[in-house]
Amino acid sequence: MDRDLLTSTLAELGEPAYRTEQVWAWLARGAGSYGAMTDLPAPLRALLAERVPLSTLTLEHEARARDGTVKVLLRTAEGNPVEAVSMRYRDGRRSLCLSSQSGCPLTCTFCATGRMRFARNLSCDEILDQALFFRRQERADHAVFMGMGEPMMNLDAVLGACERLPALGISNRRTAISTVGWIPGIERLTASGVPVRLALSLHAPEDALRSALMEVNERYPLAEVLEACRAHYAATRRTVFIEYVMLAGVNDRYEQALALARLLSPREAFKVNLIPYNPTDSRYDGSSRDAIAAFRAALESRRIRVTVRLTRGRDIAAACGQLAGAA
Repeated sequence: MDRDLLTSTLAELGEPAYRTEQVWAWLARGAGSYGAMTDLPAPLRALLAERVPLSTLTLEHEARARDGTVKVLLRTAEGNPVEAVSMRYRDGRRSLCLSSQSGCPLTCTFCATGRMRFARNLSCDEILDQALFFRRQERADHAVFMGMGEPMMNLDAVLGACERLPALGISNRRTAISTVGWIPGIERLTASGVPVRLALSLHAPEDALRSALMEVNERYPLAEVLEACRAHYAATRRTVFIEYVMLAGVNDRYEQALALARLLSPREAFKVNLIPYNPTDSRYDGSSRDAIAAFRAALESRRIRVTVRLTRGRDIAAACGQLAGAA
């Protein structure tokens, strides 16, 4: 919801200031209409329904995967595409993958979003409306800013959304912000004191390969990015997650695993998430299960904490790196 429009409309109608938070509280509990907001006077509910849309985004398409994952294609007021994903896990977790931009200005070669036209940053309300869309269906308890865009390039709006997500049942400590290594954003996140998780998209253990995969490495090389991450850990004592997409014959060799282990010393600041590559019509193939297992074993032999991410929603192009703003 456009909260500025809501506030100004309520003021114009002569309503007390607390009405804005009343409406927000209903949205956070999953209300799907003003009619459900029973502690607002009925005439006011009717006026708000006419003048303040319940969401800043409109639904264009919804897809459901065999594993319970739901992906939605939403549109901003001017028609820019925004994708968001809801994921269910066997342990009962419900996690939302939220977008911070429509498209992405960074052109990582393995990511479908990077091949889209970049439109703009999303507002705080547009980010929240992705979460509220799913809240009207069921309650979630985790969120990751791993959808469209580079969150650190839109950090004010992202942190504004993080301030409101606990009302939906998603605490800051169960929220993660992923970055390709945008150092000014990492430093601002560290200084903010907001207790969200930091995740770094690394994907290569040395600069030449990382630059070939991710052009941003030319601007913020590995040593500087990891220094910023270590500073984040020193200030927050919160583990930094290292995201590493597994590309066959590109970054999945044994010696590259050893190089990654050396790069992440001291070990206590980091935990590695190995990500099976999801098809995006790029030139890459995903590493085999055996290659991923061998890479993991090599890291574990050097006492690096490591997991293999469970892929969700691949059959509806909702998995990591697949969001491309298409129905």
